[in-house]
Amino acid sequence: MPRTIFENIVIQHFENQASFEYCPYTAIRFFEILFIEKGNGKLIVNGHSIPYSDNQLFILVPNDKYTFNVEQATTVNTIKFLNSFFTGSSEDNDDKQRKEWFKKIETILHSTNRNTNIELKSEAERNNILAMFNIICIEYHDQELKSDLILKNTLHSILHIISRNVNYVSIKTASSKIQEIVNYIHTNIYDADLISNTAIAEQFNISDNYVGQYFNKQMGISIKKYILTYKVKLAETRLNYTDLTLSEIAMELGFTDSSHLDKTFIAYKGLAAGAFRLQSKNK
Repeated sequence: MPRTIFENIVIQHFENQASFEYCPYTAIRFFEILFIEKGNGKLIVNGHSIPYSDNQLFILVPNDKYTFNVEQATTVNTIKFLNSFFTGSSEDNDDKQRKEWFKKIETILHSTNRNTNIELKSEAERNNILAMFNIICIEYHDQELKSDLILKNTLHSILHIISRNVNYVSIKTASSKIQEIVNYIHTNIYDADLISNTAIAEQFNISDNYVGQYFNKQMGISIKKYILTYKVKLAETRLNYTDLTLSEIAMELGFTDSSHLDKTFIAYKGLAAGAFRLQSKNK
């Protein structure tokens, strides 16, 4: 599939294709959602072969390289959008919307199933995704109808459906409680009060004194360290895919200031946050 984009958003529809052209990845960085309506074959992502069939979703991020090995004529919708979707704005509403978009992207980036198709949990979800792809395709290609507001809101809805259908971790235990606790932490990571030991214990009907021990036993790490490790991952994502300043990233993730973020980054990554961003860009 072509990996070139010169607009903030590009939406394409490929009907009953027996093959797809593929060109090398360009330096322009964008995210991409693939929705395969019908067909089967293999999607080769970064050298990894993933079987696909009807009504399947795939997420690709900057630096991913992919191509199709089509076995049966395939119909695909693609949405490509640049990381400029996540740049800040002087308008409060735009900035709030940017944060919401990025939280959905974060959920997907840190899920366990990003490198396979996204399993939608119900027939209703599959129907909703198909309807939204139809809306966004029609809106994008009809110059008389085309509205940035509708495109952005529909894309946000698609990301929301995808994000609520992914798992953060996959833990093979007799109980799903630890899976639920970890997902709860990820969902509420921006609210310190909701991810305290007391709040987690109350949410999952576990003794306040036991919740830390239970989490450590199941995950091999304390709740406090798990939360801090995840925040470092979120900071990495922002450093890689946004133009937010270190102070803005620190504030969003609950660090005292950029110096606190730097100290934490050095402890976990071996270099300061600014140096990490520069190293990532150089790569």
